[in-house]
Amino acid sequence: MRKSFGPASVVLLSSLFAAFPARAEPVGLQLWSLRKDIAADIPKGLAAVKALGIVEVETHSTYGASATDFRRRLDQAGLKAVSAHFQYEEFDRNLPGVIADAKALGVVYVILPWLPRDEFNARIARRLADKLNAWGAKLREAGLKLGYHPHGFEFVPVEGGGTAFDLLVRSTRAEDVFFEMDVFWTAHAGVDPVALLKAYPNRWKLVHVRDMRKGTVITPGRRTAPEADNVAVGTGQIDWKAFLAAAAKAGVEHYFLEDETSAPTQNLPVSLKFLKSQGL
Repeated sequence: MRKSFGPASVVLLSSLFAAFPARAEPVGLQLWSLRKDIAADIPKGLAAVKALGIVEVETHSTYGASATDFRRRLDQAGLKAVSAHFQYEEFDRNLPGVIADAKALGVVYVILPWLPRDEFNARIARRLADKLNAWGAKLREAGLKLGYHPHGFEFVPVEGGGTAFDLLVRSTRAEDVFFEMDVFWTAHAGVDPVALLKAYPNRWKLVHVRDMRKGTVITPGRRTAPEADNVAVGTGQIDWKAFLAAAAKAGVEHYFLEDETSAPTQNLPVSLKFLKSQGL
């Protein structure tokens, strides 16, 4: 006989599920990590990604192939693109083309990862917010989601308090713009990734999982970092237990491992083993 639950039981179960947020999909890979291998031989490079046990990927390029052809190569390799990076000029000059390529790739998330500027301030943050709001509304109409990926130079103080990044978040509409955190760039800018997740819950949907070498010199405002500051995940100074707990509560949906070390083929398995031990 099937047992029914009374009101008290329903309340108890609801509270239990609320205490344990739904886990995101298993960790994927930002294909930039193996860009040299993929550029040299697309099928072989994508096969190397799948050999790591990866299923979900985030693209940054189609390596000269059309979006349709690159999607075919991903399908053949048993990989699924859920997110794609496009450059500022593409958004600004050919938004319909970005939408078409995103749909051809089969992604849901469309990311602006970089700005072609040497500075970031309140004026630029406001102008960028206007652009993101407009682009995001168009992408939402097309069934896509627009995100911005800060690289660290956005965390500069502005008049009135806070940073230019804070201003950017406040000036964008949550229904049209989300953010993709890169843990390395956030920490490298001197910002606590956990505190940033907590400051803007439900605005972070994607994360680039990267670790930072113990003893790294923090350099706020810089757009680059020494390659040696990048290490396999779990061997650096990021508190991953605290970060992953905060990310789950903040509503992060997908995690993409990104390796910018000098030896990605050696370090990716180390990072993946660690992340698996953390429940990803």
